[in-house]
Amino acid sequence: MADPSREEGRRSPIGSTKDGSSQPDAATAAALRAGDARPRLEDRFERALSLSRLVVIIPVIVLLLSALASFVYGTEVFIRSVASVVDDPQVTSHNLGFLLLLTDLFLVGATLIIAAFGLYDLFITRIDTGPSLRLPAWLRMHDLNDLKARVISMIILVAAVTFVDVAVESKAELNTLYLGAAVALVIAALTAFLHVGR
Repeated sequence: MADPSREEGRRSPIGSTKDGSSQPDAATAAALRAGDARPRLEDRFERALSLSRLVVIIPVIVLLLSALASFVYGTEVFIRSVASVVDDPQVTSHNLGFLLLLTDLFLVGATLIIAAFGLYDLFITRIDTGPSLRLPAWLRMHDLNDLKARVISMIILVAAVTFVDVAVESKAELNTLYLGAAVALVIAALTAFLHVGR
C-alpha cells in the first residue's frame, strides 16, 4: 500500500513548503520575477524602437523647407528676369535657357516634396487615411521601391532638362556631345537600377 505522505508530496506543486502551503520558495519566486521582467523589458525596448521612427520627421521638415526654398528661388529668378525677357521678346538662347532654368528649379522642388511625402508615408503614417486628406494615386507609396522609383524618375527628368539648358547656352559642340553622352549613361544606369531593384 502506498504511503499517503509520499502521494501528497508528489501532488504538491513545485516549490511548495513542507506543511503543504502553496507559497513558492525564494529561488522559484526569483525565477518567476526574472521571467516576468524579461518580456516587460523587451516590450519597452520594442516600444522605444518603434517610436524612434519619429526621428524621420527631421528630414521630412528639412526636405519640405528645401522644396519651399527652391520654389521661392525660382519665383525670384522669374521676377528678376521677366524685365529682360519683355525688353527682348524674341526667342533667343538666353530666353530659352531662362525658361529651362525655371523648369529645373521647380522640378527640383517637386522632387524634394515627393521624397518628403514618401518618407512620411513609409515611416510615420499614411497621409490619405482621413476623408479630407486626398493624395494622388501616384504619390501613395507602399514600400521603399515606390519612393526610389518616384525620386529616380524625377532625377532623370531634372538631368534631361539640365542637359537641354546647357546645350541651348553652350557654344562648344564637342563638350556638349560629351556631356550628352555622360547624361545618357547616367540615365541608362538609373533606369537599369530601377528595373533590377524591383
